[in-house]
Amino acid sequence: MTLQGKTALITGSTSGIGLAYAKTLAGQGANIVINGFGDKDAIEKERVALEQASGAKALYSGHDLTKVDQIEAMMAEAAKAFGGVDILINNAGMQHVAPVETFPVDKWDLIIALNLTAAFHTTRLAVPYMKEKKWGRIIQTASAHSKAASPFKSAYVTAKHGLAGFTKTVALEVATFGVTANCISPGYVWTPLVENQIPDTMKARNMTRDQVINDVLLAGQPTKEFVTPEQVAAIALFLCGDAASQITGANLSVDGGWTAQ
Repeated sequence: MTLQGKTALITGSTSGIGLAYAKTLAGQGANIVINGFGDKDAIEKERVALEQASGAKALYSGHDLTKVDQIEAMMAEAAKAFGGVDILINNAGMQHVAPVETFPVDKWDLIIALNLTAAFHTTRLAVPYMKEKKWGRIIQTASAHSKAASPFKSAYVTAKHGLAGFTKTVALEVATFGVTANCISPGYVWTPLVENQIPDTMKARNMTRDQVINDVLLAGQPTKEFVTPEQVAAIALFLCGDAASQITGANLSVDGGWTAQ
């Protein structure tokens, strides 16, 4: 497969799954737009490495995806540089763990804005270009939590269920334009997002770190192994290819058997 001449924009791509997406698509020659927060020098190092891998261009957008005007600015920058976005991967997300009765309202609002609403805005701005080109790929990093729930994660589970429904709707709307829209739903992947939720889960469940990893995080994954970012990125690459042109509106589990139970 080659993605030369295509432009991929990946939100939340300065680390973890998002960066794995960027590296994988760059390896096939795509222009890349990465987005997220982090150390500026480290991000620039990754940006340069993406260009070296792709032989194409890589841009960094540091816009805050909880703000509509900044999402619009990011998409406008991609359009100015490359004409538009051919591959959109909505990957940005965050987590907070707390019982529903004490769940902070500001955390609820932030999680819904970043994990769900931002995907609506990037998609609505990307679709016109994709329709014009008669080709496009919209991929959401959903989660096993788009299919199943866990306690103390009301905002995250709500956002991910919403993302799955949103994707189905978009898939139907763009089905005759050569554009597909799909979710990839990983189980627990060893990323900063997962690692950072361990202290909150320790507190919420009165557990040790090892207990959280073995009895909470991996309890539902029959393989008893974390998914790797590279495995998730390989699914995204497949969805970008011609062999996946008739896969749309799907929610693909990469969860070690979690949602098979």
